[in-house]
Amino acid sequence: MKDIQQDSVNFIQKIIDEDNSSGKWGNRVHTRFPPEPNGYLHIGHAKSICLNFGLADKNNGKCNLRFDDTNPVKEEEEYVNSIIEDVKWLGFDWEDRLFYASDYFDQMYAQAVTLIERGNAYVCNLSGDDIRTSRGTLKEPGTESPFRERSPEENLNLFSRMKNGEFANGEKVLRAKIDMAHPNLNMRDPVIYRILHASHHRSGDKWCIYPMYDWAHGLEDSFEKITHSICTLEFEDHRPLYDWYLDQLNVYHPQQIEFARLNLNFTIMSKRKLKKLVDENHVDGWDDPRMPTISGLRRRGYTPESIRNFSENVGITKRESIIDVIRLENALRDDLNKRAPRVMVVLDPLKVVITNYPEGESELLEAINNPEDSDAGKRDVPFSRELFIEQSDFMEDPPRKFFRLGPGREVRLRYAYFITCNEVIRNENGKVVELHCTYDPKTKGGSAPDGRKVKGTIQWVSSHHAVDAIVRLYDRLFLSENPDEKDDYIQNLNPESCKILTKSKCEPSLKTPKKLTYQFERNGYFVLDEKDSSDGNLVFNRAVSLRDSWAKFIKQGGK
Repeated sequence: MKDIQQDSVNFIQKIIDEDNSSGKWGNRVHTRFPPEPNGYLHIGHAKSICLNFGLADKNNGKCNLRFDDTNPVKEEEEYVNSIIEDVKWLGFDWEDRLFYASDYFDQMYAQAVTLIERGNAYVCNLSGDDIRTSRGTLKEPGTESPFRERSPEENLNLFSRMKNGEFANGEKVLRAKIDMAHPNLNMRDPVIYRILHASHHRSGDKWCIYPMYDWAHGLEDSFEKITHSICTLEFEDHRPLYDWYLDQLNVYHPQQIEFARLNLNFTIMSKRKLKKLVDENHVDGWDDPRMPTISGLRRRGYTPESIRNFSENVGITKRESIIDVIRLENALRDDLNKRAPRVMVVLDPLKVVITNYPEGESELLEAINNPEDSDAGKRDVPFSRELFIEQSDFMEDPPRKFFRLGPGREVRLRYAYFITCNEVIRNENGKVVELHCTYDPKTKGGSAPDGRKVKGTIQWVSSHHAVDAIVRLYDRLFLSENPDEKDDYIQNLNPESCKILTKSKCEPSLKTPKKLTYQFERNGYFVLDEKDSSDGNLVFNRAVSLRDSWAKFIKQGGK
């Protein structure tokens, strides 16, 4: 029999198709995205969001947004708000179906009482450590709790007193009464409720006991009449418990389906570890553009379309694998290539004086906004006697395959003229600070009437018209392809993950940016950082570098 996930991009859709054919759910598809509000969402959650909402959309179904807020110690309203913003930004709508686990606390408590009354749950006095020790191993059965045979009446009394706050944290728990010799350790009398004297962000101090995730998860799905409860693969071993709870209570029973979570190289996918990066100030908050959080990716310049396309293209399987982060970067390049206007920006400026260009004069040259978008039009770029070019576009003693500017060399200025370097000016320390060049006025637009060719084409900005900007060049946050393999992933942080350039020069069209994202020609795609930018203070973040498109352009003799 073929492995279903091997011959289908989305094996879950095949399950839905089979269910619809059999009429299993009355041709309904109702999914849910159930985040815990204990941190900001990351790219792995984005894949789950796209999957759950995408399946609902594709099958004319519904998808709920539900917060599994069962641990008040780690949950905050800030996280709730950020998650809502992220899901909306990705382009999905839960309509009026925004739910919280805390909406159901009374119902969950009532179902726990039912389980006790049926003799399927008991109050246990063992400590957490003792419970873990008594659970046994994969080879050895567990040991039954000495409190396992309490009567339903005694358990009901103790459970009520737990709810009323009569006991301290950890003094008692409510456990399911299943089988301490079960081959699946999750079925060895798991904890259903623990005592936790903590204020909840929604219910305040009403509750002194809080449900465990395995108990809450299935009941929430049942209450909301979910059809396909889609989880990541680590919950596969928990599915028998999910089924046992719902079967014992004889309530509506959705189908749990597991898929492999998204793993990216050079990336941490643990909210706990990401929170440590934030708390210890290794990054500048959850939305730091180096973070794999959705808010960080958004600030980095990623678009909703690029993330949705990436999530679709990596597919849904049951096999764990590590995806190359280049695939995420390529998804962004493909999207921005079609929509991002082109502009000329010099990141690390070197002054150029065109000695044979009239002093005090300037002219407007025509530049293409986006060759990939026929409707993008053109713009005028000012040209004058004094310009800025990139420091890296000049070498005094260039190697053989260096085709840019050098003493006596001629290059093309993008959209402008051919120029030749005649003189190099240094400061008192010997550093090159200025070039004196001449231009050929017959090469306006970037081509020579005599047919001569140049191999180098560089971008430039008129110094008298330039707009100042701060530009951040981001690299990968971790040095290792698999940071989780290291004993201390903090020691694996890339010290060069953010390079800040404070003297960059932009063409004047960026003085009042009309778009958020641009392609800085030859340098990559950059986004205006709305958080740090202000009037007269432009800050751009590099979203992603270019591929070899510029090299291909030059090879083809582009202007």
